[in-house]
Amino acid sequence: MINVLDKLTQHAHWLVLTGAGVSAQSGVPTYRDRRGVWQRKPPVKHQEFIQQHAARQRFWSRNMVGWRFMSSALPNAAHTSLADLEAIGHVGCLVTQNVDGLHQRAGSQNVIDLHGRVDTVTCLSCHLKFPRHPLQQWLEKNNPEYAALTGTIAPDGDADIDDLDYSEMQIPDCEYCGGILKPDAVFYGDSVPKQRLVDAGREMENAEGLVVIGSSLTTYSGYRFCLWAQRQQKPIVIINQGRTRADSIAAGRTDEDCSLVLKTWFQQVN
Repeated sequence: MINVLDKLTQHAHWLVLTGAGVSAQSGVPTYRDRRGVWQRKPPVKHQEFIQQHAARQRFWSRNMVGWRFMSSALPNAAHTSLADLEAIGHVGCLVTQNVDGLHQRAGSQNVIDLHGRVDTVTCLSCHLKFPRHPLQQWLEKNNPEYAALTGTIAPDGDADIDDLDYSEMQIPDCEYCGGILKPDAVFYGDSVPKQRLVDAGREMENAEGLVVIGSSLTTYSGYRFCLWAQRQQKPIVIINQGRTRADSIAAGRTDEDCSLVLKTWFQQVN
């Protein structure tokens, strides 16, 4: 950890990229284990959700269960330390692959939600956006037999429920145009909105270096930031419990608990 702290304190105005590991201490599970192996059932794919009514029934029945946990999850010490580091100027921008909104709840201001947020719902036809909570009330009222179910929570706010018949699940349409409603988050097989990438790229150009926290960088969505930093000859520091795709190009890395590393970083520069 000493090598990593030396790197972190040599520069200010870092761009921070966070993954599921940051929210683990808030009870939100990670997608992969320490070896980077996927450890949950495959999530619903974007095209399946759009094209198949049954896929939407399956998704909303599981998401209704998962949302009860996600809506009550609280920021942990890692989220708080990152907000503190931003407040004193050592974190210039925070880009998160997480969809839980915990960075904002901890006080971080300049946040790019790379994969969106599950606390917002959007209509795929008229593009109306509104909070998730009223939809939860509708789902539970119209599906009392599903509302009492429990399951294993997933990082995207879904829940793994075995052997469930989804065919009677009632799902809402947009009350304004009748379009399909979807959480305002990037689904598997979907693309990150172009403007978010433009904004994130600009922040990378303005930063002095990149800190990756709690991400294996297995997907290109996160790994691209390491390639950007490498091309710009900026240092990459990785704080992750397990190997990552960018270990070979990192200036420093540690497997230490991210909450401890971030707390120590803040104490050394404050």
